[in-house]
Amino acid sequence: MCQRLIQSKFSLPWLLSWRPFTRPVVCAVCWQRFKRIERRTACPGCGRDQTVPRLCPDCQRWPAERPFHNVALFTYNDAMRAYFQQYKFHGDYRLRRVFEGTMQTALHQLNGDLVLIIPVTPSTLLSRGFNQVSGWLSDGLNQPRGLQTLAREKGVPQSKKVRQDRLRTPQPFMLALAAEQIQGKRVVVIDDIYTTGRTIRHAADLLLESGAKSVTGLTLAR
Repeated sequence: MCQRLIQSKFSLPWLLSWRPFTRPVVCAVCWQRFKRIERRTACPGCGRDQTVPRLCPDCQRWPAERPFHNVALFTYNDAMRAYFQQYKFHGDYRLRRVFEGTMQTALHQLNGDLVLIIPVTPSTLLSRGFNQVSGWLSDGLNQPRGLQTLAREKGVPQSKKVRQDRLRTPQPFMLALAAEQIQGKRVVVIDDIYTTGRTIRHAADLLLESGAKSVTGLTLAR
């Protein structure tokens, strides 16, 4: 990310162990600029980084009866903002590898019955060339059977909207799954950033209304 040469040091015990070498994709200096969220004290509703494990003011405004919560891995600080600018908005697909392992490990730990990603519109997929979420998980494409966008083209980007405009966003998704594939399932929905939560909660509402037992969100940043 910073264009520094990544140097790896090998100890004698490691060399004698014959373990495979995995080359790091980001230097230690860049990695330390990302701030991990401590799940033990994070908001139990959205995963916001805080010192006490209680619902944050944002989550207190959402209906509490829905079986939904979000797990966020990192805070959306300056380093994360710069990462998304390069990866998502400038389309540098190589940067998927920075958080590929982290996201896949977190997904495995959630142990859901069904995994769905937040899709991008067909026009966004065509212009950017990939879905930033599935870039961390698989092939960088929208799932052919899962959540789909109702719109063919993206309107005003969420990143350009103020909070109240985001919250007023109508349901943008439809399901491309049969009801029996959802009913009674513990579903994990993956997105890139949890800001107001409107997008991922729209997806959760759709799945819960279709019979999902519960929905857990997983986002890289909050």
